[in-house]
Amino acid sequence: MTTTDQQNGNENAGETPLSPLALLQTVLAAALGVQSAKNRERDFSRGSVWAFVAVGLFATACFIGTLAVLVSWITSAG
Repeated sequence: MTTTDQQNGNENAGETPLSPLALLQTVLAAALGVQSAKNRERDFSRGSVWAFVAVGLFATACFIGTLAVLVSWITSAG
């Protein structure tokens, strides 16, 4: 980390972006409301807004699809 980064308060300037697994864990934790402050700080410094939006939309679509299949299966069983 350079002195300029430290002066500007950019402590995570050289860190790599979040891995796909970490991104998914972050989105799921946010959906459940159990995200820790430490992870939230990591996400804001290393994550891309568009990556969070894309994974969030995908997770929401999977959730709705699962519910639709489950309801369809339950209602056809009777």
